[in-house]
Amino acid sequence: MLERGLLSDFSTAELAELGTIQVPATANSLSARDLRDLLWASIDNDDSRDLDQLTVAESLPGERVKILVAIADVGALVKDGSAIDDHARHNTTSVYTAAQIFPMLPEDLSTGLTSLNPGEDRLSIVIEMVLAADGALEDSDVYRARVRSHAKLAYDSVAAWLEGNGPVLGAIDEVNGLAENLRTQDRAAQGMKTLRHVHGALSLETIEARPIFEGDTLRDLRAESPNRAKDLIEDFMIAANGVTARYLSSRQLPSIRRVVRTPERWDRIVEIAAEHSYTLPSRPDSAALERFLTKEKAADPVRFPDLSLAVTKLLGAGEYTAELPGDVAPGHFGLSVKDYAHSTAPNRRYTDLVTQRLLKAAIAGEPSPYGGDELVALATHCSRQENAANKVERQVAKSAAALLLRSRIGEEFDAIVTGAAPKGTWVRLLSVPVEGKLAQGFEGVDVGDRLHVQLMSVDAGRGFIDFGRVT
Repeated sequence: MLERGLLSDFSTAELAELGTIQVPATANSLSARDLRDLLWASIDNDDSRDLDQLTVAESLPGERVKILVAIADVGALVKDGSAIDDHARHNTTSVYTAAQIFPMLPEDLSTGLTSLNPGEDRLSIVIEMVLAADGALEDSDVYRARVRSHAKLAYDSVAAWLEGNGPVLGAIDEVNGLAENLRTQDRAAQGMKTLRHVHGALSLETIEARPIFEGDTLRDLRAESPNRAKDLIEDFMIAANGVTARYLSSRQLPSIRRVVRTPERWDRIVEIAAEHSYTLPSRPDSAALERFLTKEKAADPVRFPDLSLAVTKLLGAGEYTAELPGDVAPGHFGLSVKDYAHSTAPNRRYTDLVTQRLLKAAIAGEPSPYGGDELVALATHCSRQENAANKVERQVAKSAAALLLRSRIGEEFDAIVTGAAPKGTWVRLLSVPVEGKLAQGFEGVDVGDRLHVQLMSVDAGRGFIDFGRVT
């Protein structure tokens, strides 16, 4: 953390300020609607404690559905310019490593007073979306509301239940009407997902590695894949982030947009498609790329995550940019959307907290709390710090992998090239979710190539895993 310019601990001043915040924020009925009786629930990772969002659905005539997404009103307690805000502004994100979590906000806030915990009244920003039967957005609104979560649910168990592969969960069974509400949310999300991909959103499916501990001992790295409950939340959050961006723009307020620019290495994506006997146009076209991905997922679902990984690397990383009134942001190539502002995780990302403050100003009819130059600087800073945080997470993940692989030096593996640049070539093993450097035999290889490699050496302390190409 320190090597990457990130703060690893909260200062004495920040902790002293935390001591003055004793209760959740409240609001009178004039400034926030009372929606506590709705069947709100959170769906997140099993071990998540910083709960940023709740969702609920309401069936409307004509097979239409109203989806409500409640976002924790973190800004009600974390004030701009405060010591706690300064820490959050510096790091700009929570950092999740196998060894330790470094929260952006003190846990007394992020997992307590600003977390949407079950059975507790909380202030929120609600993003309301009315969807047609085919998943198209017909209407939307943004407003403040008081909410109360009725259940804390987990991705894997909800997905198993939705797909008919798991039992009815206690919370779903115990809260009257929640089961049907979740099924309504799922149907709405499926419609939104289908429509997004028709419009060119990419069907990418990469595998994430999650460390498995027994006590303090690292035992394994478990591959985590998408599932139906994760898709449900992802689809709602993507839609909510679009509504947020358009809401601010319609009120002539600036915003920080999340963008993925047109890929610079489209030519390599075209080459990979050709290797699969598919022709892509010479100019970047997200809809054409989505058709190729859909075909390959159906043809070879087992290896599709490997293709997804190569395409993801070639698309390039996302970044933040300020959009001032009258400007036009580049948009998000992977999602095939023009308007996209991160807003749904203010306990974990500083851009979302900034967006929340802008939204509250827009709702109240007030001017922007941030000047244009300040937002431009913030967007650049958040992109830089996100990159630093990602490097911390990757390095610790590689240290964990190195610990597990140190007894396997000399073994051979099938791998896919995930990076090829003058500073180094990187591969990811196909049988174990581990990435390392191709230290020998990297000449002439490119992203997406399949190789046979041998594990040469590991350095757990530095997070180094080196492979050599086997010819």
